[in-house]
Amino acid sequence: MSAEPRINDRIRVPEVRLVGPSGEQVGIVPLAKALELAQEYDLDLVEVAANARPPVCKLMDYGKFKYESAMKAREARKNQAHTVIKEMKLRPKIDPHDYDTKKGHVVRFLKQGDKVKITIMFRGREQSRPELGYRLLQRLAEDVADLGFVESNPKQDGRNMIMVLGPHKKKTEAMAEARQAQEARKAEAKANPGKSQNAADADGAQAAEEPAEA
Repeated sequence: MSAEPRINDRIRVPEVRLVGPSGEQVGIVPLAKALELAQEYDLDLVEVAANARPPVCKLMDYGKFKYESAMKAREARKNQAHTVIKEMKLRPKIDPHDYDTKKGHVVRFLKQGDKVKITIMFRGREQSRPELGYRLLQRLAEDVADLGFVESNPKQDGRNMIMVLGPHKKKTEAMAEARQAQEARKAEAKANPGKSQNAADADGAQAAEEPAEA
């Protein structure tokens, strides 16, 4: 079944309740009269409430109406927040450098407004020391507490232990902030078009002055 409303000569009723181009109530008029008014205004007669008795029709530019509706729907889809769950895997005896790297990824995901599934992978005898994974998950949750919260507490899942972190910031807020930051960068680049080039030229000149290594 088509969602398109009936327009002009596709409307098959003896009379309609007519709404004018500016939303004014014209009243109940014969269909022929409504079509005549549509021609006079160079507009379309569009059935906006088919189940009413009589049906409600409005005079409008249907092509323009469809275009504006499509643009609004497109903008709504662009701003729609899709819940994304990222995953980060760690070992219970992870070294400090790897931990900082993994934590950095978790921070980035939370800043983007995404949830993060943290998986601790146990191997061999590590499976008999679940407290190692639990402590590691607690440490990570505390380290990123300003950006996220524990949405799902640590639980054992076979050889793995899993915890889910949720962001304090909503996805829509993160997207809006990202757009604002991008617009600010564009504005700065437009206001200072030679800044990047000058920096590159300075780096090149400095490299030319430096003596080559023996």
